[in-house]
Parts: sequence; structure tokens; C-alpha cells
Amino acid sequence: MDGTIKFDYYYGIEAEQFSFYRVPRLLIKDARFKELSSDAKLLYGLMLDRLALSIKNGWLDEENRVYIHYTLDNIMEDLGCAREKCAKVIAELDSKKGIGLIEKKRRGLGKPDIIYVKNFATLDTGKEPGGEPEKADNADNSAEVRKPNFKRFGVSI
Repeated sequence: MDGTIKFDYYYGIEAEQFSFYRVPRLLIKDARFKELSSDAKLLYGLMLDRLALSIKNGWLDEENRVYIHYTLDNIMEDLGCAREKCAKVIAELDSKKGIGLIEKKRRGLGKPDIIYVKNFATLDTGKEPGGEPEKADNADNSAEVRKPNFKRFGVSI
């Protein structure tokens, strides 16, 4: 025995199995974001993912702020919902109608809106600088466990 382990190659879309979207933990755990729908939190995570591409493309405004292009049609496709629902989810995040995690700038003339994704981590906590640090909330304290309905997804056990 030569001690060599033989590993298989990645084929086709198998390489994508370790590609994930990230939704910030703070959006789930922090009381300030409890009113946001799950779809709005997911959309914010998708928008954060697009920021990396915007940086690669050099999409910065005159104030050096990164922006993204994310059309309503693309959002509808990614979230798998209708136009009305997508507009409602965007409004939850928007600075004019919602919590303010994004700011849209209309360009008109058939061009996609510019969307500024705002930094959720720079929220004003109302605490004085140098105060007592917050304890990390790494434990999942949820006690509710539901029986999954696999039939709904066409899965049988």
C-alpha cells in the first residue's frame, strides 16, 4: 500500500456546492430587526453578496460609496415571488419607507436604479464609546421544535 489517497474531481456544478449566501446574524438576533420579514433579511444578504461584484467592477460614486444594480426582475427571480411581493420586500429595507438598510437612487431612461446597501454594523447603539462590551450571543436559545411536513415538498420517508 502506497499510502496515497485518491480524491475525485469536481464535475460541472458540483463546484458550486460550497458557495453560500450570508445573512448577518445581527439581522436575526437583534431586536431592532425583529420586524423585518425573512424575505427582507434574505434579500439584504443577496445584496451584500452583490457588493463584492460591484467592488470588482469599480462601481463607486463620486463620494466613494459602493453601489449595486439589482433589478426588480432579478429580485423576483432570486426570491421566487411576484412583482408586488418583491416591491413590498424592497420597501421594508428602503430608507424612505422601511428600516433604511438600503437607499435607492432612480436614474430613469430605462436604466436600473442605483442601490446603496448600508452597513448594518454601524448602527447607533445609544451607548457611550468605551462602555461595557456586549456579550456575544452564540447560543441558540429557541425552544420551539416543529414536526417537518415533508409531504409538502414531495419527499417521503
